[in-house]
Amino acid sequence: MDYPVSRSVVPELRVLASSPSTNSELLSFVGDPGIRSLTTVLTLDQTAGRGRLDRSWVAPAGTALALSVLVRDALAHPLASWLPLLAGLTLAEALDEIAPGRVQVKWPNDLLLEERKVCGILVEVAPGGDVVIGSGLNLAQTAEQLPVATATSLALAGIPLSSEQLDTVIAGYLRRLRGELEAPGPTSRLRERVAARCATIGRAVSVLLADGSTLEGTATGLDAAGRLEVASAAGGTVAVAVGDVTHARLA
Repeated sequence: MDYPVSRSVVPELRVLASSPSTNSELLSFVGDPGIRSLTTVLTLDQTAGRGRLDRSWVAPAGTALALSVLVRDALAHPLASWLPLLAGLTLAEALDEIAPGRVQVKWPNDLLLEERKVCGILVEVAPGGDVVIGSGLNLAQTAEQLPVATATSLALAGIPLSSEQLDTVIAGYLRRLRGELEAPGPTSRLRERVAARCATIGRAVSVLLADGSTLEGTATGLDAAGRLEVASAAGGTVAVAVGDVTHARLA
């Protein structure tokens, strides 16, 4: 599959038959000044993928999409603190093409389909302030092939994709991401859009913080930098920049 629609959106699209990690692949190009911003690498066979907290992310060949996008000078961008959520939002919006309104954002870097994880996003910073945004989208895994019971795939949710549909989804994501980065609107508007699509807000949550402690409370919103605002069970509101969130089950 050559992904002709996606290829038309970005300066360069590298399609790999297999890769240990598309993020690592793209990070290895960062020092080459000829590699332009929004250069993209993808594969349907990632053999040593990584998630947050160095968790492994591996799927049988052909059952998941690994996609990484280079953003030059990202740390100087006005939306720098929003990049994981921006990637999640724009990919969720692109998935509306095949699953209208069904995919939600889980703060800070996952997508949920029917309350189960269907995609993880990993943003990695390179020397000099460039960033690689990696996404791992579960396409066709069976329940037995998924690593945890809280995950799902598009196929399991009754949304099989043809190659042409996958190309359309990828192109929609890249087009939206490019538009947001090249012509950023007010942060307040992005905040509203993410909040409207965020399954975390309004939920009782348990947040594992960077220092190893746990914050219990209710997620009430996002602040101007994209941090999760949690009304703590112990009192007061805490803005969380980094944390691993568990949602309480819906009643």
